[in-house]
Amino acid sequence: QDPGFASQALISKKLNDYRKVSPAGTKPDSSPKGPRGLGIRAEFLKQTGTSAPRSPRQDAAVTKDESSSQKAPWGINIMKKNKKSAPRAFGVRLEDCQPAPDNKNVPLIVEACCKVVEDRGLEYMGIYRVPGNNAVVSSLQEQLNKGATEINLQDERWQDLNVISSLLKSFFRKLPEPLFTDDKYNDFIEANRIEDASERMRTLRKLIRDLPGHYYETLKFLVGHLKTIADHSEKNKMEPRNLALVFGPTLVRTSEDNMTDMVTHMPDRYKIVETLIQHSDWFFSDKEDNKGEKVSPGGL
Repeated sequence: QDPGFASQALISKKLNDYRKVSPAGTKPDSSPKGPRGLGIRAEFLKQTGTSAPRSPRQDAAVTKDESSSQKAPWGINIMKKNKKSAPRAFGVRLEDCQPAPDNKNVPLIVEACCKVVEDRGLEYMGIYRVPGNNAVVSSLQEQLNKGATEINLQDERWQDLNVISSLLKSFFRKLPEPLFTDDKYNDFIEANRIEDASERMRTLRKLIRDLPGHYYETLKFLVGHLKTIADHSEKNKMEPRNLALVFGPTLVRTSEDNMTDMVTHMPDRYKIVETLIQHSDWFFSDKEDNKGEKVSPGGL
């Protein structure tokens, strides 16, 4: 009559029946860890999509295998991603910039800016002297630094000549290794102070020829562009001297420019850039002819 006692009696009877049916010598294990319990739990875990518990040793081995199998593809994917991503445009060395299609030693951003100015700004008064909108310039810099492999010149921001001229100046200003390089900076300043005009020109030319490939080619490209601007100075009012006032401090400098150099070397910086623009054909010509035949000392 006692429900608890009746239940216990029923359980005992069932166990006795089970023992009679079981093979001789085997003892059923009714604990959760026994074969029966594992079988039920394994079936349940199979249905729910989870795995059965493992021993600590099994867990360690599987975890190690899983981590190594996951880590290898992950590392490869990251390497591939980095390899495919285009380099930044601002604040990196010239040799690390996205190259122009026609000249691998000239950055794409330099070629694009010069092209826009030459296509639409040769007669624009004060080109390179009038600053562009800072917010728009910064916006273009951020976009280009995300690794753009192409430049959309139809973008509205590329329609403002002052923005593009400021973008070009900003590029050279942010170079970690200036265009005239740190190790040759003092040599250029000293060369500019040579009294004999012919000797001064020869020394400057030799220093230019000794620049690393990317720096020489980029300087050649930029000076050629500035010469084109100066050739239209009747309309744009940007003679070589005016262009030198804009680009001198930006191009001829050290990576850690100090106030003393800026003050004492400023006239030299102007003069070097002005001289290069005035005699660009001779400085970047492959002909090794006599200086006096190509350059008039009186015009220096």
